[in-house]
Amino acid sequence: MFHPSDVTDFDHAVVMVRDRLDELAPHFEAQGFLLSDKSVHNLGSCNRLIALDSTYIELLGWPPGAPPARKEIADSPFGLEALVFRTYDAEATRQRLLDEGFAANPVQALTRPAMVEGKEIQASFQTVRFAEQPLPGIRMYFCQHLTPECVWTPRLMAHPNGAERIERIEVYAAEEQAVAWRLGVVADARVEEAPEGWDVVLGNLRISVIHDATALIPRLGRLILQHKDGLRELNTGL
Repeated sequence: MFHPSDVTDFDHAVVMVRDRLDELAPHFEAQGFLLSDKSVHNLGSCNRLIALDSTYIELLGWPPGAPPARKEIADSPFGLEALVFRTYDAEATRQRLLDEGFAANPVQALTRPAMVEGKEIQASFQTVRFAEQPLPGIRMYFCQHLTPECVWTPRLMAHPNGAERIERIEVYAAEEQAVAWRLGVVADARVEEAPEGWDVVLGNLRISVIHDATALIPRLGRLILQHKDGLRELNTGL
């Protein structure tokens, strides 16, 4: 699962639940997803994960009654709100982004406690975020996993609903070709024309940028999951 290659992989999708993680997590469990235990990051945010084959979905928020834990998510809307690409060398990725003209912040360390085989260990990550997002309306960043075993736990990947992997994520944009090419540059990925617009081709899924004349600011659309019995749209309940 974790082998550097010439093709960028998608890492995870973020579903923003703000201060309602405890309230909304049962909505996903009722659909047949297994969720990881709630963890609190060193930066103050908290999450629960839906682990899938080579990717995952992060339910992200902060403790109820508390102010937003991190500046970059303080104004994030409910629902699918961020795309996260995988890197195996955060420093090299940051330098590539700077060379491409993007406002990449210094590499940031992120940790949280995790239970693995009955033992609590520190899950550790290196992230590359942006001072200014490459595309308005879509938050994105890169993540390097130093302890992938803390995320992809086999017992939490056997979802009763048969969910296996993310097939594609849709983005709606009035200028779909320009948005797709911009995403391709950020991700260092190939872009190709598709029936409904343009696809950004990653190693483990596609981001489909679809024409929508009303989307003058690009926005995230549907997340399509491959289940054992076919394709289904993720129902966030938001």
